[in-house]
Amino acid sequence: MRLRPLSRRILGQLLIDLVLVGLANFIAFLLKYNPEQLQGAHFARAMVLLPLLVGFRLTALWLFSLYRIRWRYMSVYDLKLVAGATTLSSLAFYGVLWLLGRGGQGAYSWGMQIVDWVLNVCLLSGVRIAYRQLSDRSLIIGGIDSVKPRQRALIVGAGDAGEATARELLRRPQEGLVPIGFIDDDPQKKRLRIHGLPVLGSTHDIVRLTEQHSPDLILIAIPSASGKVLRDIVARCESATARLCIIPALPDVLAQGGTRLGPVRSINIEDLLRRAPVSTDMRGIAEYISGQRVLITGAGGSIGSELCRQIAALNPARLLILGRGENSIFEIEQELIRDFGIAPTAIIADVKDRDRIEEVFLHERPSVVFHAAAHKHVPLMEANPAEAIKNNVLGTKNVAEIAAACGVRKFLYVSTDKAVNPTSVMGATKRIGERIIRSLAQSSQTEFAVVRFGNVLGSRGSVIPTMRKQIERGGPVTVTDPNMTRYFMTIPEAVQLILQAGALGRRGDIYLLDMGEPVRILDLARDLIRLSGLRPDVDIKIEFTGARPGEKIEEELLYDEEERRPTPHPKIFASAGHDHGTGAGFLREAERLIHLAQQGERDRLRDEIMAVSQNAAAPPRPSEEYQGVPTS
Repeated sequence: MRLRPLSRRILGQLLIDLVLVGLANFIAFLLKYNPEQLQGAHFARAMVLLPLLVGFRLTALWLFSLYRIRWRYMSVYDLKLVAGATTLSSLAFYGVLWLLGRGGQGAYSWGMQIVDWVLNVCLLSGVRIAYRQLSDRSLIIGGIDSVKPRQRALIVGAGDAGEATARELLRRPQEGLVPIGFIDDDPQKKRLRIHGLPVLGSTHDIVRLTEQHSPDLILIAIPSASGKVLRDIVARCESATARLCIIPALPDVLAQGGTRLGPVRSINIEDLLRRAPVSTDMRGIAEYISGQRVLITGAGGSIGSELCRQIAALNPARLLILGRGENSIFEIEQELIRDFGIAPTAIIADVKDRDRIEEVFLHERPSVVFHAAAHKHVPLMEANPAEAIKNNVLGTKNVAEIAAACGVRKFLYVSTDKAVNPTSVMGATKRIGERIIRSLAQSSQTEFAVVRFGNVLGSRGSVIPTMRKQIERGGPVTVTDPNMTRYFMTIPEAVQLILQAGALGRRGDIYLLDMGEPVRILDLARDLIRLSGLRPDVDIKIEFTGARPGEKIEEELLYDEEERRPTPHPKIFASAGHDHGTGAGFLREAERLIHLAQQGERDRLRDEIMAVSQNAAAPPRPSEEYQGVPTS
C-alpha cells in the first residue's frame, strides 16, 4: 500500500513536538538531580532510553489524532487529548522499564517520571495555546482595516451564548463588532471577566451603562429569554441611542443551514411575543398525513401556505393545493418544488363554485382536507356582507358537504376567536361555518373538527404589517383603542397545533389553541416603534381612531356555555359544551342565508347573519336538500 507523504504542517508539528519532548526531559533532569548526579553512569543509560521515550510520546500523539488538528482551532477537548496521549506514553515507557527490571528506579525514578509528565503536558499544551492566541491576535490586527467599520457592542447575557458571542466576535473582527463588556442579572457574575471583558452590571443599569460606555449596539445573547424578558429589555433601552440586536439561538442557525455563530439581526416582534416552543407529536401527525392525498383550500394564504410547507415534510401521497388567486398558488407551488422537492397538484378553483369543487373531489379523491379558505378582514366584510356569506358560509358548506359525500376520512376547519359571541360579519360567518361543520359531523362518517385560534403574527393585512408600513412612512401609528387586546401566535406555531389537533381524532369537536396571554395593541405599537430605533410619542406619534365597525375591545376563545376540556396535548383544549344550534335545521337556515346573499338582500342581510350565527333566526323556509355526490 502506498503511503501518502506527510504535509509540511504535520512535519512541522512533529519536529516541534520532538524538540519539546526532549526539552521537557532535559528540564526534568535539571529539576530532579544536582549537577554531580547528571554526570553519572545512570544518566548515560537514561540518554540511551530517551529516544524510546520520545518515540512513545510522538506515537501516542499520532494515535490520539492530534496531528489532524490545526493548532489555530485547538479546544479544551483537544488539550485533554494531549494529556491523555502523554499519560499513555508514560505508562508504555514505564512498562518497558519494568520489563528491563528498572521500573521506578535509576535515572527514571518515580519522581523523575512525574516531573517529566507534568512538563510534557505543559509544554505540548502551552505551545498550541500560544499559537492559537497569536493567530487570533493576527486576525484582529489584520481585520482592523476591514471593509466594515468597527462598532462597539455591549452583550446582554454572560452565559454560554454570551461567552460564545464574545469569543466569536473577538476572533472575527472582519464582522466590524468589538465587544466591550457584558450585562447580566445574575449577582454572582458581577465584576467577573470573560475573555478579558468585564460584567458591567444588570439589565436595570442599561441606560446608565450605555451613557457611560457609548456602545453602538446592544446584543441580546439569551436564547432562553421569554418574550416578557425581551420586552422589558427593549423598554429599558428606549432612551438609549444604541441599536438593539439579537443573536439567533443555535436551533435557528441550524434551521437556516448555519454551523456557527449566526448573523447579528434586529429584534423582531416575534421575539417579544416568544413563548416556550411547542412540543409536537410528529408520529401522531404523520400517521394521518403520510401516504394520504391531502387537500388544502386557501393554500395561497398565510395559514394555507404554511400548512403546505409543514405537510410537504410529512410525505403525503399527493398534496393538492387549491386557491382562487393564481399568483399566490403559483408562488407556493414553486416554493414546494424548490425547497421540498415535491411537485404538488395546483388547482385554481373557487370554493363558492359547487360544480368545480365536486369535479376536484371526484377527480382527485382527497382523504384529508384542511379548509383554510376564507375572507378574514373585519372592516371589509362589514361593508361587503354578501361576499362574506358566499365565501365563508357557502364555500364552507360546499367543501364540507362534498367531502362528506365523497368519503373524506378527516376534515379540519380553520376558525377564529372572532367566531365567539361575534360582533362582526366576519366573525358571525365563521361561527356559522363552525356550526355547519358540527351539523355534518352528526350524520357523517368523516371526522370533522374545528380549530379555533386568534391572530397570527405577520399574516397579510394584519395589524403588525400595517403598523410597520406606518412607521416607515414616519407615522402616525394608528391604534383603535388604548385598551384593545388580542391573542397572538406565530404562523408556524398555529399550523403545528392545527396539525396536532387533527391527530386527536374526535368527531365534531372544537379545538382551542392555547394562545397565551392577550397583548395590548398599544403595547404592540410601542414595541414596534422601539424596534425601529425610534421613540414612541417622540419620533413617532400614536393616534387613537376608535374601534372600527364590528371590532371588539377584547376577544374570547370560549362561549359561556363552553368549558375547556384538556386533551393529550398541553397546548390544545377542546370545547366541552354542547352546541344545540346544529343539525339539519341549521343547515336549512344556512341555505336561506345564502339565498338572501345571492339575491342581493343587502338591507337586512347583516341582521340575518348575526341572528343565524346566534341561532335566533326566524323559522327556516323550505329549501332543496343537498343530494350528495356519488361515492363510487
